[in-house]
Amino acid sequence: MTANVTEILVLYYSRHGATADMARQVCRGVESVQGVQARLRTVPPVSADCEKTADDIPANGPLYVSHDDLKECAGLVLGSPTRFGNMAAPLKYFLDGTSGQWMSGTLSGKPAGVFTSTSSLHGGQETTLLSMMLPLMHHGMLMVGLPYTEPALLSTRGGGTPYGASHLAGPESNLPLSDDEAALCRALGKRVAEIARRLA
Repeated sequence: MTANVTEILVLYYSRHGATADMARQVCRGVESVQGVQARLRTVPPVSADCEKTADDIPANGPLYVSHDDLKECAGLVLGSPTRFGNMAAPLKYFLDGTSGQWMSGTLSGKPAGVFTSTSSLHGGQETTLLSMMLPLMHHGMLMVGLPYTEPALLSTRGGGTPYGASHLAGPESNLPLSDDEAALCRALGKRVAEIARRLA
């Protein structure tokens, strides 16, 4: 972080691009708050081949997250597609490797939010959001949801929950974010950024 600038880590895993689109909207919300910047990061896929390792830098898109990103951020917004009502394995694999940060309290007292994308309307959006909250609560983070004072939470016909932003990607995982879904992503980023700024 540079002097007088608060950074929010927006960390996600995306397979077909919907969660990545959400992450970019979250970043827009973060950066709508004066004095706050978004740091966009992703995680490499998990391979079933024990000998295969990912390149240190992805071929395209944002950089892979490091433990330093966790240390340097003033808040975290975490995103994943749903996998049987749970976060995707690559994101959980990264979180499972943060015991050192848990021991040192790196994330304790920082605000956090979560977002997800599913192929079906009742495909486990809320349980996926809750699954991402659990390790963040163990880290001592302060969970930030979406209140019903956000108009899009009442008008959405797709994703959107009080637990965090969500998106209905459709059976082919190719539906774009609706206006309401995008608005809720931005609202989540803005709320985490505003709280981090107040805490700072």
